[in-house]
Amino acid sequence: MITVKLLGGAKRSFSSDKISIEKSSMTVSDLLVFLQDLVSKNMPAFDAKNVLVAINGIDSSALQGAETSLRDGDVVSIIPVVHGGGKISINFRISNHNVELARLKKTGTDPIKLLENLRIRFPDVIVQGIRLQYVLSTNHAKRVIEISLAASKSNTLLSNKIETDILMRFACTRQISEAINKIGLQENRDSMLIMIGKKPLIKKLLIEISHITESILPFPNNTNFIKKEFNITKKGLDCIMSKTPLEDLIVERSAVLLH
Repeated sequence: MITVKLLGGAKRSFSSDKISIEKSSMTVSDLLVFLQDLVSKNMPAFDAKNVLVAINGIDSSALQGAETSLRDGDVVSIIPVVHGGGKISINFRISNHNVELARLKKTGTDPIKLLENLRIRFPDVIVQGIRLQYVLSTNHAKRVIEISLAASKSNTLLSNKIETDILMRFACTRQISEAINKIGLQENRDSMLIMIGKKPLIKKLLIEISHITESILPFPNNTNFIKKEFNITKKGLDCIMSKTPLEDLIVERSAVLLH
């Protein structure tokens, strides 16, 4: 028997979020056709072209794609890919590091336990979460994370852990407790998860948390909030001769931690 778990919008096409298929073998392609044929006429269509398929936690694209063979006992997760201007996550490289950003849904789930559990389950992935209000753009996030990675390489971290250094850089403070209280994950608040590590591990982590993630783009316009939060005046911005003065000023504070 093959067990299919339907996550997010994928389960809208079916009467259940789990389907058991009494077959000992089939391919991913066969499975998607089977699921399309299974949808009742009064249910929304199942969009097989825009889904991520994971077999026992491994993305099928890392195996043989649509031709990946499924066997008796396999657990297959079907995760819809968000389009229309949105992305499930943002990924980029900094030197030889893979970095992924994902947006967490507002939830009453204990965010501290979430981080602790992810770090236990994925010890080779650097995982940190911050409130989304403190992020201006993808480029802002990339530049701050780059500062922390450079500090790690030169043994000049603000803390003994790089994930704590990242938190402090975004908060522009040398005080760990202040950084946690200021920008750490909180219940029912927009937040962003930062993951640094090998691509297959990050993909596996993303699959595991897919039920609590949503489209990360577009970022909310946090310009006014950040100006107020960090006491940035028009006079201060006018001194920065660039196309992105607020981002440049915040990144500078992240690097040297001016108060």
